[in-house]
Amino acid sequence: SSGINAEYGGNAMTYDPQNVKAIIGAGSIIQDHGDFDVALTKYRVAASVTPESHALWNNIGMCFFGKKKYVAAISCLKRAHYLAPFEWRTCYNLGLAHLTMHQYASAFHFISAAINLKPKFAPLFMLLGVALTHLDDPTNAKQAYEQAITIEPDNPMTFLNYAIMLYNNGDKSQAAAQYSKFELSNKSNKSESDPDVNALVAKLGPILHIGS
Repeated sequence: SSGINAEYGGNAMTYDPQNVKAIIGAGSIIQDHGDFDVALTKYRVAASVTPESHALWNNIGMCFFGKKKYVAAISCLKRAHYLAPFEWRTCYNLGLAHLTMHQYASAFHFISAAINLKPKFAPLFMLLGVALTHLDDPTNAKQAYEQAITIEPDNPMTFLNYAIMLYNNGDKSQAAAQYSKFELSNKSNKSESDPDVNALVAKLGPILHIGS
């Protein structure tokens, strides 16, 4: 559990403040709780000791991503990718960062690379669907969403993104079907509500005559 990791990380850093794995561990725990500046401070210590650690540059990149500094995020993630080109998480994160920057061809490149390395990870196919939608390829976008659902049949975000894509392509009945699956899945998952997701639901629900 993260509690055990946090305790271990704290102890390791007490005995050796430059124990790099411990610093990365402590940094990622702090990062998971949203305190990106504190995490970055810990990562900078580690970077001075092992500048060739791909995990370190990946985490630094995602700290910048959390701070919405996307150009810096991509720069750090590309360094991580250069150091470990077959690390699927870095490819995934680069795909996500490029999607956020509306750089859809670059996003497609890194998401496809990640899928080759981790073909059973459903969120990659969801991101691929988003990228393909923006690259005006609805046929392959549908296939990507269907593959995501086949691998992970209860991810609410896949249903929501799929519904949006179908609605934007004029397929209102199929969009409504996917949206109702989103509502069911979202209730059973009981995940923390995201303001951006709530805003999408507020727009899409009434259009499809579902929800309030």
